[in-house]
Amino acid sequence: MNYAATIANRLELNVRQVEKTIELLESGATVPFIARYRKEATGSLNEVQIAAIRDLLLRLKELDKRREAILSSIEEQGKLTDELRQRIEAVESMTDLEDLYLPYRPKRRTRATIAIEKGYEPVADAIMRGKWGDWNDEALAGARDIIAERISEDVAVRNRVRSVFRRRAMLSSALARGVDENDERVGKFESWLDWKEPVSKAPSHRILALFRGEEAGVLKVHVKPEKDDEAIASMGGQWSVVNGQCREQIQLAVEDSYKRLIQPSIETEFRNLLKEKADKEAIRVFAENLRQLLLAAPLGQKRTLAIDPGFRTGCKVVCLDAQGQLLHNETIYPFTSVREERAAVAKLEALAEAFQIEAIAIGNGTAGRETEEVVQRCHFKNKVIAVSVSEAGASVYSASDVARREFPDYDVTVRGAVSIGRRLMDPLSELVKIDPKSIGVGQYQHDVDQKMLAGSLSDTVVSCVNSVGVELNTASRELLSYVSGIGPALADKIVEHRNRNGAFVSREALHDVKGLGDKAFEQCAGFLRVRESKNPLDRSAVHPERYALVEKMAASVGADVQTLMKDKELRGKIRLEDFVSKDCGLPTLQDIMKELEKPGLDPRAKFEVFEFDKNVTRIEDVKEGMVLPGIVTNITAFGAFVDIGVHQDGLVHVSQMANRRVNDPNEVVHLHQHLKVKVLEVDLRRHRISLTLKGLE
Repeated sequence: MNYAATIANRLELNVRQVEKTIELLESGATVPFIARYRKEATGSLNEVQIAAIRDLLLRLKELDKRREAILSSIEEQGKLTDELRQRIEAVESMTDLEDLYLPYRPKRRTRATIAIEKGYEPVADAIMRGKWGDWNDEALAGARDIIAERISEDVAVRNRVRSVFRRRAMLSSALARGVDENDERVGKFESWLDWKEPVSKAPSHRILALFRGEEAGVLKVHVKPEKDDEAIASMGGQWSVVNGQCREQIQLAVEDSYKRLIQPSIETEFRNLLKEKADKEAIRVFAENLRQLLLAAPLGQKRTLAIDPGFRTGCKVVCLDAQGQLLHNETIYPFTSVREERAAVAKLEALAEAFQIEAIAIGNGTAGRETEEVVQRCHFKNKVIAVSVSEAGASVYSASDVARREFPDYDVTVRGAVSIGRRLMDPLSELVKIDPKSIGVGQYQHDVDQKMLAGSLSDTVVSCVNSVGVELNTASRELLSYVSGIGPALADKIVEHRNRNGAFVSREALHDVKGLGDKAFEQCAGFLRVRESKNPLDRSAVHPERYALVEKMAASVGADVQTLMKDKELRGKIRLEDFVSKDCGLPTLQDIMKELEKPGLDPRAKFEVFEFDKNVTRIEDVKEGMVLPGIVTNITAFGAFVDIGVHQDGLVHVSQMANRRVNDPNEVVHLHQHLKVKVLEVDLRRHRISLTLKGLE
């Protein structure tokens, strides 16, 4: 198979672009590296396009591997003709390949094989030719079983039935046989006990909800046409011209073939396709949420006091320096008595002064709003901002090997509080230490294909880390492991080298790391920053392979590199066309000029302080018609969840997002966005809050 041509056709790309991308991928280049530093080779393909080429290439290789196994199997049976080989070599989908293999697949004993063993195959042959004979009921039944299996293995028949499924299939669900309506599990799926809709219109979240109900043993789900007539009628083949008694037998075999063999098989196939489609959409939403979370605005290097709130067990307090290092920890108990509350306020004031605190990070879980109120009663001598921070995943981090390695002498409560403080300072650096599935921004994450989910989330983390860039001398093992070309093993070696020899003085010094060869250096160097390097380009995203080119550009206007980076007027005198070469075109030159203007610019937004309504702290305080400040905490296919500060997120359904049709909530909102919402309804019994954005744009 010509992989490049096939991929280019399916993805609507230029064949040359795809060829060069495949060449780079197979040489060990990463997606971020290719997208950033090989634009001339790929025609400026972006990360999404490059990843799509990579994934489709893997699928095509799997198809070819399966193709070879099938050809070998049929050849061993002595049934591989030149025509069959050509048909098998021509197909471009796994479904078509398996259809062709179906008649030759080694079978368990079936009704047809048993009938053949009894000698009824000549009867079946005669009936299909329209030749009637004097046969008993057992012979006719056996012949029908043989005919039914032959029909079910006919590629054209299966494709005609698939066509009917595509047009007519319904997704339906009902209470599973044997399940009592009063079973406590039924309540979770009560909306789906008698559900039916066209497969073509079923949204991802509903598909996954129905399959979850089936997995739980509560629902029985079907994916098939409501009536069998059209599908059975579509199956007619060369045997349909047969008349008389033979036709009657064939028609019985056709109906049996559909109901017993084809329909269950095609239904399974469509269920799998439907599940795959739903998985892809759910994973897309999850990955987009994760991207927004990882690229959330960082507070930056500020001396931070972090609080992990708690009622009975107290609030764990930690003080961190501007680099996130733990300086102090203790526990306060503001909710046990008035006396203890006063002591807690005094303690927070004293700690803020002693450690020159600039920001306070407060976990948004249990007792979060109440802790905010305690902080608001403090009188700090210097200006201190207080911010509510998501705790999602903090407990997972605090019990992890990563946390134990960072803080071997502290318990999980201290580690959790440190994580809360650090994720305010730099969400990306801290959240990469946590399994993305534990961060709480996905839906049905345990129901989707786990391999596909892990791959997509890993791609997202890698993309985010490399788009921001990583400071070589302060990055953790975990953060370094996501840098292009590094990985966990090399990350460990880099940190060990740094601990043993001190800070790296330049990018070039990476060559001193044992095991980090030229290829790894090529892939990672442009994404690493060395802020204290004497070479100003080491602080930028300009790749070391282009340093000599930048020096030539500077010399062309009579300056050194540092002067060129500082002087906009000098940069304006450079004619990029003069520096175009065989391997360096305008796209790369334009990227270099952007970096010279703002070296190492962080692409993330500027941090903004947010405050909830001080009068609304419990769900009982929420009233219909209120307009409240909120933070988007999760985005799904059907809407967005918004934290309004009452320990119960409200839902802005997709229909309430704008005075127009919204297909994707990400068109309107983004994760951690600060916005105003209006309360539509409060259901205290079910702890549900319905919100709207309409009229507040």
